[in-house]
Amino acid sequence: MLTVLLADDHALFRSGVRAVLDAQPDLTCVGEVADGRAAVDEVARLRPDVVVLDVRMPETDGLTAAEAIMTTPGNTTAVLVLTTYDSDESLHRALRAGVNGFILKSIPPEEMMSAIRVAARGDTAIDPSVARRLSALIATTVRAPEPPRELDKLTSREHEVLLLLAAARTNAEIAAHLQLGEETVRTHVSRVLGKLRLRDRAHAAVFAHTRGIVRAAERRGR
Repeated sequence: MLTVLLADDHALFRSGVRAVLDAQPDLTCVGEVADGRAAVDEVARLRPDVVVLDVRMPETDGLTAAEAIMTTPGNTTAVLVLTTYDSDESLHRALRAGVNGFILKSIPPEEMMSAIRVAARGDTAIDPSVARRLSALIATTVRAPEPPRELDKLTSREHEVLLLLAAARTNAEIAAHLQLGEETVRTHVSRVLGKLRLRDRAHAAVFAHTRGIVRAAERRGR
């Protein structure tokens, strides 16, 4: 059973999310708080698998709390940042803090539950609506390591598709760029995600930037 702490200053929102959480067979809410400072304290006390932090909270905001939690020695709690807006400043701070996800409050309940599970696994849960902007931020703010060995599993065409996913291209745009049919592109995307064990297109974009794949391709193109 995955344990979750909710941090949001709107009691009605917390109660709604808690009801959905507790209806899941593998998730349970172990606590609720209304400000960031309390979230930091409760994470230290309860050690939940995931803490869901609203960005805008009194006393201490969610991003400040996220930074404190992520830099706590021995921390094992995944941090999922929740917001009603997707400003570049918030994305940048969340990225620098190393959080496990950034999602919008408008996300459907079932997708929020999925994001919590993804964060608990240590993967990155990124709302698709902000993936393009986040990818651009990653490209300019993260020092990329050498590309991973997992790339050896990809064919040259699949590698091209991964790079286009990193550029947040749609299937139609990838098809036009590579002069392929959209059904063929869908097959390539599915194989890329499967071979690299990636959750979705947004996860693939983040993976390609943070693991040095895009940077390496840019160097080769010079």
